[in-house]
Amino acid sequence: MKKTLLLSMVASSILMAGGDIAPVEPAVETPAVVPATDSGWKFSGQGVFYYQTMKVDNVNFFDQEAASANAGIQLRAVNKDLVAGVGVGVELSGIGTLGLDEDVVAYPMQSLDSGLNGGWVSQLYLTYGFGNTAIKVGRQELPKSLSPFAYSEDWNVFKNTFDAALVVNNDIPNTTVALAYVKNANLNGTASSDDWFSEYDYFYDINDFNSVANGAYMLTVQNKSIENLTLTGTYYDIRDFARIFWADAAYDTDSFNVGLQGGTFSDKNSNGDWKAYGIKAGTSVGPVNLMAAYSVIDPKVDGWMYQVGGTTSPLYTDMIADEILSGYYLRYPYDTGINVKKYKVAANMDLLGGNISTAYGVAKGADYNGVNPSDEDLKEFDLSYTRNVANDISLTATYANISTCNTYENGFDLLRFVARYNF
Repeated sequence: MKKTLLLSMVASSILMAGGDIAPVEPAVETPAVVPATDSGWKFSGQGVFYYQTMKVDNVNFFDQEAASANAGIQLRAVNKDLVAGVGVGVELSGIGTLGLDEDVVAYPMQSLDSGLNGGWVSQLYLTYGFGNTAIKVGRQELPKSLSPFAYSEDWNVFKNTFDAALVVNNDIPNTTVALAYVKNANLNGTASSDDWFSEYDYFYDINDFNSVANGAYMLTVQNKSIENLTLTGTYYDIRDFARIFWADAAYDTDSFNVGLQGGTFSDKNSNGDWKAYGIKAGTSVGPVNLMAAYSVIDPKVDGWMYQVGGTTSPLYTDMIADEILSGYYLRYPYDTGINVKKYKVAANMDLLGGNISTAYGVAKGADYNGVNPSDEDLKEFDLSYTRNVANDISLTATYANISTCNTYENGFDLLRFVARYNF
């Protein structure tokens, strides 16, 4: 079943290779790198505490049954020239519940071998560069901008990673060409979502690296020859399964931003094709960044739209429900071919020493459990506040209200608290 899921998931995440117009959730700062004395090694890491609780049906916030939590640590070591120009990088990750599972929480946010505590090698790779070409082979993070069907998500405790080979070349002026082969991926999901919303989620262990079909080949070309304009095209050939093409155009100036995206998925067995497209626009009014987006998924029969390594997609309209429900907003009705349309508005601004962000989204036709899916609306409101403390610690508090039509009559609410210490 895992292989089947990965196959279906590969069909969806090449959906964007450009940046967000106005980020709704500020990114966590890159961990500071501490240089070794004379060895050429650089070391960094992070410590994380992550708590999430939901109010669903008769279960209330902070009830043990409603809560998930993890504490974790990552240690990284990188040497860009270990021998003869060959570099190496390694990242070790450890995660646990600090015993909170006994009285406070019912689930971990991320699990290892279905257990509560453990560790794994999340990255282990070799690098080599010559001229304008860089090569990276091994277990690694993959960026959404170059690998939009298999990218590392940052919404959970730790990022998901891939067994892959990546070659990036910049010989052509203002152009980046990326070639990749992705063999294995660990799936970034949550145990609570799998239990509570099993019809919408599939949870696997974060250290369980499964085959991506029989391997996925990728070619991405990104050009920035025109000032303020980034054009990106990506092609995937997934062996014995499908071909995907996706294009993205992002125009970004100091006063406004516009993005267009669109593409197709062609099943080699001719039983699951789809196409999708989206548009977004954003601007700033004083200290407030504003954004509006619209996405459409047009299925031939049925399918999903999210990536091979996680639960989100690069659609401009992605929100928190997509994280915890594995693309719930992006599912369309089985055997009906009804389009899914989603609208999203968002805003963020610096406030009280941090950044506050909010978003509201409506999806039409996405609830295939409804009697008439074309008349069903899914609604979500998100509110988040992030503050950095002494440049080393980030604190984030998030609230979401999600209305899921017939599945949960009153919808459900979510609270999330995250602390990260970068060193």
